[in-house]
Amino acid sequence: MDQTTDIDRENQIRRGRRLEYFTIIYNSLEGIVAIVAGLFAGSVSLIGFGIDSVIEITSGAALLWRLRRGMNPVQRESAERTSLRIVGACFLALAIYILYESGSTLLHRDAPERSISGIVLASVSVVVMPLVARAKRRIAAAIASDAMRADSRQTDFCAYLSAILLAGLILNALFGWWWADPIAALLMVPIIANEGLGDFRGKACADDCCCH
Repeated sequence: MDQTTDIDRENQIRRGRRLEYFTIIYNSLEGIVAIVAGLFAGSVSLIGFGIDSVIEITSGAALLWRLRRGMNPVQRESAERTSLRIVGACFLALAIYILYESGSTLLHRDAPERSISGIVLASVSVVVMPLVARAKRRIAAAIASDAMRADSRQTDFCAYLSAILLAGLILNALFGWWWADPIAALLMVPIIANEGLGDFRGKACADDCCCH
């Protein structure tokens, strides 16, 4: 990997911080809209997506902490492991919540209302999240930051959930397939649980060598 000058590296780190600030702001708005729309529509997948946005905010804040100046390698590794465990625990709690609520919805046949705002939100996220993830990977490569690279995978993960959510909402809106919403939510569970277990065990930290 080409070595950047100190000035170039500082510029890239500043860009990384700006990107994380954008991620936090975007996910804050996304989370509010998703949770409110999900509560009005009775959509488990929308509410779960909104809670995931809150977890993404936590991940973004943790990376800002890791990119802070003056932290030595030992401090960065400690920050990485702590933040990963927090985010991992949140993901596992979210997976349990979605599993319970989706199962209850299917059992009682509680049909959610159509949510146009949810469809718009998911459509925007399907476009925006891959672009943000790509930008994070570019910065990660430029500053040789495995922590930033790991965070870009979190953003990719959000894009996957957006696509699943969008499919469920569209099927319910167009064809009245009420079960598509809880099924879409259930499809999120193994993805969320796998990510949560990996983070809680510190897998990403170990794989990515948190010393950059």
